[in-house]
Amino acid sequence: MAKKGNFDKFISKGKPEKKSPPEKRKKKADPKPARKPAGAKAIKSQSLASNEPVRLNKYIALAGICSRRDADALIAEGKVKVNGKVVTEMGMKIDPAIDKVVYQGKSLIPQNFTYFLMNKPKNHITTLSDEQGRKTVMDIITIYTSERVFPVGRLDRNTTGLLVFTNDGQLAEKMTHPSYQVKKVYHVSLDQPLQEVHALALQQGIKLEDGVAKVDRIDLVEGHGPTEIGVEIHSGKNRIVRRMFEHLGYQVLRLDRVAIGPLTKKNLPRGRCRPLTEKEVSFLRMIK
Repeated sequence: MAKKGNFDKFISKGKPEKKSPPEKRKKKADPKPARKPAGAKAIKSQSLASNEPVRLNKYIALAGICSRRDADALIAEGKVKVNGKVVTEMGMKIDPAIDKVVYQGKSLIPQNFTYFLMNKPKNHITTLSDEQGRKTVMDIITIYTSERVFPVGRLDRNTTGLLVFTNDGQLAEKMTHPSYQVKKVYHVSLDQPLQEVHALALQQGIKLEDGVAKVDRIDLVEGHGPTEIGVEIHSGKNRIVRRMFEHLGYQVLRLDRVAIGPLTKKNLPRGRCRPLTEKEVSFLRMIK
């Protein structure tokens, strides 16, 4: 196994939280979402905020029509008009405050994107709604924003930790598509110590029912016992971390996602949300 403690910066020190007895857990109230901090706002698309000239392909992409690359194709094919005239010039810039852009007979208006980070609590389903009336992550995020946002990826009902919400479809695709290899770090609590041979197998890859799965890094968590494991992985397959350990004969007692790319749980209590900063959004957009 790799050197102990490499994941410590992602995971808070101290012993894992002990489970409360069943009778106490029933009385325990769900964590109350914090009020919005004064001045805290969702980060909006910054490209048009100052009314400075912006590339036409970017303007089209921000209107939610397609990606910038596809927008270039629409422009080259003469399908876009600016102030009533067909434009085929690549790299053209427009003034959002003055110029009128039309595609398929409709004026294009760029969207204002919103980005939030949640530290998901247990017993909440990652879905927009639930026919059975169970608690969902939307019950929490709607306290923080009135914008129509959706979760990027998912965490199962019993998994806690980080979850991004946005209405930026392009960024969401980039964060979830395996080709971009966005790292996700998990704190895994097992029912028994992890054997070194199994740690090696997880790094080399194990065959599951839907293909081969492997971790990018795996370590014991410093300051914890031999059943507390740090795992870094970029796969977004459903319940992939749980299924890998279960395949090797382990029971996952607790699973907590502590990092997504550059985002961490620092200063974000369980059951709370916060808007992403401009810097964080910029980092996510630079993912290649």
